[in-house]
Amino acid sequence: NAADPMSEPDGRRWYAYLEVHEPSSWYNGQTYVNTLDKAAIERFIEVTHERYREVVGDEFGDTVPSIFTDEPQFTRKRGLPYALADSDVVLPWTDDIEQTFVSVYGESLIAGIPELVWELPGDRVSRIRYRYHDHIAERFAEAFADTIGEWCDKNGIYLTGHMMEEPSLTSQTDALGEAMRSYRGFGLPGIDMLCGSFEFTTGVQCRSAVRQFGREGMLSELYGVTVWQSDFRDYKRMGDWQAVCGVTIRVPHLSWYSMKGEAKRDYPASISFQSPWWRKYSYVEDHFSRVNTAMTRGRALVRIGVIHPVESYWLHYGPDAETSLARSGLDEKFVSMTEWMLKSSCDFDFISESLLPSLCPEPSAPLKVGEMSYDAVLVPGCETLRSTTVAALEKVAEAGGQLIFAGDCPKYMDAEPEDGRIAALYAASERVGYDRASVVAALAPYRVFTLTDDRNRLTRDHIAAMREDGKYKWIFACFAANDDRKFSDGTGVLRIRVPFECSGELFDTLDGGISPVKANYENGSTYFDFRVSNYDSVLLRLAPGRSGTAEEQRAPDREFAAIGIPASVAVELDEPNVLMLDTARWQAEGEDEIRPEEEMLRLDNLIREKYGMPHRSGHVVQPYVAGDGNRHGVKLLFTVESAVELDGCELALEEADTSTITLNGEKVPGGTVGWYVDKAIGRVRLPKLKAGTNLLEIETFISDRVGIENLFLLGRFGVDVNGREKTLVPMPDRIGFSDISRRFFPFYGGSVSYKIPVTLEKTSDLRVQVSNYYGGCCEVDIDGGAPKDVVLPPYNADFAAVPAGGHVVTVKVYTHRNNTFGPVHNAHENERWQGPGCWRTEGTEWKYEYVLSRCGLNAAPTVSIAE
Repeated sequence: NAADPMSEPDGRRWYAYLEVHEPSSWYNGQTYVNTLDKAAIERFIEVTHERYREVVGDEFGDTVPSIFTDEPQFTRKRGLPYALADSDVVLPWTDDIEQTFVSVYGESLIAGIPELVWELPGDRVSRIRYRYHDHIAERFAEAFADTIGEWCDKNGIYLTGHMMEEPSLTSQTDALGEAMRSYRGFGLPGIDMLCGSFEFTTGVQCRSAVRQFGREGMLSELYGVTVWQSDFRDYKRMGDWQAVCGVTIRVPHLSWYSMKGEAKRDYPASISFQSPWWRKYSYVEDHFSRVNTAMTRGRALVRIGVIHPVESYWLHYGPDAETSLARSGLDEKFVSMTEWMLKSSCDFDFISESLLPSLCPEPSAPLKVGEMSYDAVLVPGCETLRSTTVAALEKVAEAGGQLIFAGDCPKYMDAEPEDGRIAALYAASERVGYDRASVVAALAPYRVFTLTDDRNRLTRDHIAAMREDGKYKWIFACFAANDDRKFSDGTGVLRIRVPFECSGELFDTLDGGISPVKANYENGSTYFDFRVSNYDSVLLRLAPGRSGTAEEQRAPDREFAAIGIPASVAVELDEPNVLMLDTARWQAEGEDEIRPEEEMLRLDNLIREKYGMPHRSGHVVQPYVAGDGNRHGVKLLFTVESAVELDGCELALEEADTSTITLNGEKVPGGTVGWYVDKAIGRVRLPKLKAGTNLLEIETFISDRVGIENLFLLGRFGVDVNGREKTLVPMPDRIGFSDISRRFFPFYGGSVSYKIPVTLEKTSDLRVQVSNYYGGCCEVDIDGGAPKDVVLPPYNADFAAVPAGGHVVTVKVYTHRNNTFGPVHNAHENERWQGPGCWRTEGTEWKYEYVLSRCGLNAAPTVSIAE
C-alpha cells in the first residue's frame, strides 16, 4: 500500500512457517523435535495444524498455499580431532535405531560403534560406518520430509523451504546425511543462499531433484546477510546464477515488520520501506518475473547425468588427523567438478544413488531417471558405488550408452571390496583424468549449447540453461563469476552457439521488450553474438529454421562529446541529515554517580549486569513474547558539539512516548511528530541548539523487553567526524563528487539528488553516464521530467532532443542505511556475515572510531552531446 507501507493489504494469503531445531539450537522458546522420529514429527504436525486452524479457520488447505520449513537438520555429527583425543563424539541417534538398523542390514549397529569413531587398521574402510551414515540419512528423510510432505499432499498444500548446510559433502553429511534424498518429500524443493555466496553445488543438487521428480518450480531464500550496502547490481547478479540453476520462486530475505530493539540487527538489509530504494525495487523483481515466466515453460534440456559422490565421503568419516585430508580432497573435487562443467557449457544433473532405484526401475540407454533422460553418465572419482548403481550402469553400457569414469576406478561396492564388476565396467567405459580439460572434452558431444567469446574460446565466467517449449527453445545465460567489478564499463562478446539451425528473439527482461537478433550459421549450427557487461544476462527464444531477410537492425554506434560540468554542485536530501548518538554517560535510577561514556550496546550490557539481567546478544525472544519484567530506570547523558546555532532539529528514538527529554536544562514537551525510517523510532521536536556544547538528557528505562538503542539527531546541518569526535557544522551549499560519508553526511542514509547545471547551444541528444555510485540504484532526469533508471553498465541515460538553453540534470542516488544502522564499530570492514554479533565485536575486531561505508556519487557523472 503506497500510502501506508505498514497497512494490511486488501487480500491476504497465509503461509505457515515451521522451524524445528535440535536442543543445541540457540533459539529460545522453541519446541524441540527429534527429527529422526517419525511419530514425533506426526504429533508436531497435529499440534501445528490445530493452532493454524484456530488462526485461519477450517479452510486450511484453501488459504495456505505452502508450508515453508527452514533449516531442518538432525543433531550435528562431530568426530574426534585425533584418535586418542579425550573429547566428545556426537552422532545422531534415536531410541529404536538398533532395531531399524538390524531390520535393514541384518547386523547390529551398537556392536559396530567403535568403527563409527575410529579407523580400521591397514587402511581398510568400514562397512558399518558407511551403513550408519546411509541409515541416518534415510531415517531423517523419512521422518521429516516424507512425513510432512505426505501430510501436505493430502491437504492440498506444497511443502517448500530448504534444508540445512547443503553445499559441500562435509556440511550435508554433518547435518543431513545427504541433501538430495530429502527433496523427494517436497512439493517445491528449495535452497538457502546467504551472504551473496555462489554455491553451484547447492543449486544443481536441488535443481536435479526438481527436474527428476517433475516438480513445477524451485524455491530460494536469497539475499540473507547481504548487508545494507548491497545494491540492485548485487541483487541481480546473485539472482541470475540461481535462475540458471533452476530457481523460479524467490523468497527475498528479508522484510522487517519492525526495527524495534534487536530486530534492526536481523541480517539486513530490509527489502521493504526501511530502505530508501524500496519503491524502486520492482526493477529487480520484474526482471526475475520475466526470466521465470520463460524458464518454467516446457522442460529442461539436459543430456548429462553425474553420479553424486557423497557416499564415498562417508567412508572417511573418522578422526580429523587421520581422515581430514581425504575428506577435503573429495570435497574440493566435488566443488571443482561442478564449476568446471557449468562454466564449460556442460549443463548436467546430479544422480543420487539412494534415489536411483525408485526413479529408474528399468535402466537402459539413455538412462531415464524420473522425468529426465541422460545420454551420457559421468562417474566423478567415486571410491564406492552402490550395487544398485553398478547394475544400472551395466544396463547403460549394454544398451550402448555413453559411460565416462573420471579418475580412478572405484575400489568398493556397498563399502566392501568390489568383486571385479566395477573393474570390468570401468575397462569397458571411457576413462579420463580428473581435470577440467579431460572432463570437458569427453562431455563436449553432449552439450545442448556452447558459450564462447568471439574467438570461440569457452568462457570461464558464464553459465546457461536451456528449455524446450513446444516448437521453441529458451536459453537463459548470465555472468557467474563471484567477484566485484561494479565500476568497470568494459564489455565483451558472449557467443551463444546451438547445434541446429534456428532464428532468435531477444527478450529484454529489464524493460519487457522483444526484438529479433542476428543469427549466424556455420556447419549446421547457429550462433548469436551479444556484447555484455559483468552484470548482464541474456534471455533468448529460438524458433526452428533460418531467419528470414528481416534481420535485426542495429542503430549505428553514435559518437558523444563530453561537455564540462562544475566540480561541485547543489544537493537535495530526501530526509533530514543525521547525527548518530551512539555513546553516552549514564546514571542508574536512584543513584547519584554518573558513569563514564560508553557505546550504547555495551552500555546496555553494563546496565543488565548491574541488575542481574542476561545480555541481549542478538539471541532473544520476540518483543511481543517477552514480558516487561525487570524494569529499571536509567538516565542517558549525551554531549552534542555544534559549531553553529541550530533551530528546527528533531530527536529520533525508540520508546519516545515514554521517555523524558531535556536539552540544556529545558524539558522538551512530550509527544511525537511522526517517525524516522521505522514506526518504532519516533520523532520529537527539540528546542534550539546553541553553538558550543549542548547537554541532552534522556530519562528512559530498560527491561526484559526494552533495551538501550542509538538515538538520532535530525536537522538541516552538516556533520564533521574526526575519529570518534563529532561536530555539527553548517549545511553545505554545494558538495563535490566524492564519498559523502567522509564529509558532511557521515551517518545519512536517505536519497541524495545532485543538481548539475548544463547549457546547450542548440537542441541536442544528451547522454548522462553515472558510474561509481554507492547505493541501491540511480535515476536521472532533466528539468524534473520523467526520470530514467541507471543501474547497470554502461550506466547511461539518454535523452532525445533536449532544447537549447540552460537545464538542470538531476542525478538521484538511492543510498543505503549502513552508516545509520549498520555495525559502524566493527573493525573487520570486510565482514561477510553481518549478524547481530557484528554490532558487539570484541578485542581487535572492535573500535570506537567509526567504520563508515562509501555512499553517494564517488566520481563526477559525464554529460555528453551526440555529435
